[in-house]
Amino acid sequence: MKKRQIDLVVISDVHLGTFACHADELLAYLNSINPKRLILNGDIMDTGQLTKKYFPPTHLKVLRKIMGMATNGTEVHYIIGNHDQRLRKFSGTSFGNIYFVDKLILELDGKRAWFFHGDVFDISIQNAKWVAKLGRYGYDLLILLNSTVNWSLIKLGREKYSLSKKIKGNVKGAVRFIQNFEHSVKELAIDKGYDYVICGHIHQPKKEIHENENGKCTYLNSGDWVENLTALEYTFKRWKLYRYSSDKLSPFFADEEIKGMDIHELLAATSINIKPSKKTKI
Repeated sequence: MKKRQIDLVVISDVHLGTFACHADELLAYLNSINPKRLILNGDIMDTGQLTKKYFPPTHLKVLRKIMGMATNGTEVHYIIGNHDQRLRKFSGTSFGNIYFVDKLILELDGKRAWFFHGDVFDISIQNAKWVAKLGRYGYDLLILLNSTVNWSLIKLGREKYSLSKKIKGNVKGAVRFIQNFEHSVKELAIDKGYDYVICGHIHQPKKEIHENENGKCTYLNSGDWVENLTALEYTFKRWKLYRYSSDKLSPFFADEEIKGMDIHELLAATSINIKPSKKTKI
């Protein structure tokens, strides 16, 4: 099947190296598109997992696929998040056609777009890392439990159920955090004169126009590949929120053969040919 030609694609919060990651589905999506630019907007890998036992071949295939896309001409910008912060030492460097950055500004058809992961707005991460780590392990456990529950539901012929979404939607603190996060991002984007602000981090896909007395901007969140399986696509001067659940991508599971690579080969490959690149100030 013919791949879709897209100007720019944004994905975030893939969490490779965890049980929660939907690597097969993401691989099918990446096989179905041919973007000019690919923005990896943070938390693509849980870098703390790279030395642990769980990092299956399908997760490695996703990284291999991204590297292959870069080799074939796609400009890849890897914006570093809080879960892949071990890559922070590579910020401002490039590996072939892959650029590691903390944030990114692009001009899209005469409009300014501001890309960043979003963890800078998370006080629990900035000021109490041990609390954030504890919360992360709790979230991973919840996702693992949810996988077992959904396996049972499917066997019974019933629809999947998201425990974490239910908890987020009913816990006032979580709802308030998400609302505060989104409001702060929108207001700051308008103050800085950006037309688009694009982030991830909170696993809440959204496309929304925000306006105040100083101007307006379009707020976009790429969601995640843990629960929502979403991405942002920009083409023909328009943004679209892509949802895997609404697409039929089964033919793309059988794309070209992707050569296997173990974790040691992957780490060795990403440690060579690193060269400085210009950082963009915001």
